Amino acid sequence: MKNYQKMSKSELTKELAALNKQKEAYKKKQLKLNMTRGKPAPAQLDLALGMNKVLIKKEDYISKDKIDCRNYGDMTGIYECKKLLGDMCGAKPEQVIVAGNSSLRIMYDVVAHAMIKGVCGNKPFMKQGEVKWLCVVPGYDRHFAIMEYFGIKMINVPLLKDGPDMALVEKLVKDSQVKGIWCVPKYANPSGTSYGPKAIKRLAALKPAAKDFRIYWDNAYTVHHLYPNKRDNILNILDEAKKAHNEDIVYVFASTSKISFAGAGVACVAASIKNLEDLKKNFTVETVGFDKVNQIRHVKYFKNIKGIEAHMKKHANIMRPKFEMVLKVLDKEVGPMKIATYTRPYGGYFISLNTLDGCATRVHALCKEMGVSLTAAGAAYPYHKDPHDSHLRIAPSYPSIQEIKPATEILALAIKIASVEKALKK
Repeated sequence: MKNYQKMSKSELTKELAALNKQKEAYKKKQLKLNMTRGKPAPAQLDLALGMNKVLIKKEDYISKDKIDCRNYGDMTGIYECKKLLGDMCGAKPEQVIVAGNSSLRIMYDVVAHAMIKGVCGNKPFMKQGEVKWLCVVPGYDRHFAIMEYFGIKMINVPLLKDGPDMALVEKLVKDSQVKGIWCVPKYANPSGTSYGPKAIKRLAALKPAAKDFRIYWDNAYTVHHLYPNKRDNILNILDEAKKAHNEDIVYVFASTSKISFAGAGVACVAASIKNLEDLKKNFTVETVGFDKVNQIRHVKYFKNIKGIEAHMKKHANIMRPKFEMVLKVLDKEVGPMKIATYTRPYGGYFISLNTLDGCATRVHALCKEMGVSLTAAGAAYPYHKDPHDSHLRIAPSYPSIQEIKPATEILALAIKIASVEKALKK
């Protein structure tokens, strides 16, 4: 196996010429392969087509509590949908508000509420001077976009193998201007990491200086397992916070956007009763009632958490071969050369890849030249600034299995070219 670090300049120059010849061959093919975002593939969306057939008669629109789901009202959602989503994210029905179709939109709303009206009677963020937020990195770019939109200062917290760097978190929350932390605790976007019990217990027991500090617990991938016999299980943050007499510290978010239909699922926020009563003040001004027709069709289709789990096994059968193909190609082409490292998640939607320092932006550009679109280098960091310029997020879900192999081969070639170029600069 070639070792670029030990090659002479003449050997590296010859190697680069050979690699560039391969690059030109790919460019002539004029490929258009896309691994930018974690979108469900059409075959995954097809799995839920039967949902459109469950509401036929007038009686189908009536909930167990005799609520007519076609009408206004019932701000927190119908009981059976609160039960379904609560079982999915570890909350009791009374701890849940089903608020539309997008957990990202709920997260935005909760931050906006804190900015404009304040959290549980505290002064609005916009009247408190500089507001700071802890961002576990690499992380979800859309979380960071919310922060940029509101002008909130983001502070990087490294994601370790079992969760955020908790010693750093515990130190940073002593600053009263730190108002929150973004967490994707299970099969994290983009690394696939799941938080261990020690990290979750320490998060649940945090004693921040700011009374209006909250953990924003985006449990987006809680049922998104890739392997039936290898799956991550995490502690219930709501339970742990209650044990720590700290139940107001967390908001939990979840949705079925990658379970049923992307953009047409059901989404929720789960929290303490005190937090929910505070959030309802915002929601009742925003709308007279969320889409209960969508709520009841999800309940009638999935029935219960076991129905969701059975459905997600079908998703896994579509997703798993794609992840395995990416890893197979990377293992063959770059793994043994030690010019890239990458995660092997048991669930979620992404593989996190690290090139040699200073190479990610170049790899992204080379892939684009050869017809492969990736999420921009640095996207998984606040302000799009990866301090090492080494991280790339790989999203295998949307392309077909036939497209995954050439797309990953092109990625591997780009990594080799960037690595040789780096070695030649020494």
